[in-house]
Amino acid sequence: MTINIKKPLQIFYGTSPQVCHYLPLQMEKKIVTEISGNNSNELNNLLTIAGFRRSHRTAYRPACNFCNACIPVRINVSKYTPNRSQKRARKAALDLTCNERPPIATREQYDLFKDYQKLRHEESEMAAMDFNEYRSMIEDTTVNTLMFEFRDKNNALTAASLTDIVENGLSGVYKFFSPKRRRDSLGTWIIDWHVQKSLANNLQYVYLGYWISGCTKMSYKSNFSGLEKLVNNTWQSF
Repeated sequence: MTINIKKPLQIFYGTSPQVCHYLPLQMEKKIVTEISGNNSNELNNLLTIAGFRRSHRTAYRPACNFCNACIPVRINVSKYTPNRSQKRARKAALDLTCNERPPIATREQYDLFKDYQKLRHEESEMAAMDFNEYRSMIEDTTVNTLMFEFRDKNNALTAASLTDIVENGLSGVYKFFSPKRRRDSLGTWIIDWHVQKSLANNLQYVYLGYWISGCTKMSYKSNFSGLEKLVNNTWQSF
């Protein structure tokens, strides 16, 4: 006798309205769901393709009542060609080497993370994170996740990226880098590095989260060629 066991129903929740971190004149709401169980990687793959972002053991997607400014974007790596500034960033990072590590937090990472927050997001909630909160961000995952550490010729930790490996690409959860190298455009270079990593591993996409028109912290993503956006649940050329 064969018994068919159905997968458990995935439950999605709506959050209460709160002030948007990116567009302060707007109120944001999100759809949130838990990533757990034996099919966590499969679920994360589907949610990533559907425009969700992972945070800890949950995935979220904006669902605001009066705003649709947050547009999920990804790079189709086969259509990516670095522009002049991206080539300069690649050249400036030639001294960096990558170490692939499991998602385990270290004090060295945390110190770099705090320095980055002071430079880029001093007034954000993340700037106030203590080590235990940072550790939770890194280690609280049920999916295939790596911490990419980038070190200079003196072995000093210079940049890092917490990245999910999904079925068809890489999804950057969070990246940070040394303020001492801010002129080297390491944020741009880390994305460029992910493209090269995807190409080397026969992956199709690099997922960048959300592009937000009118928000300089997010609008830089439109500088990458091969960009696609998710509109009406269909990926199309940006």
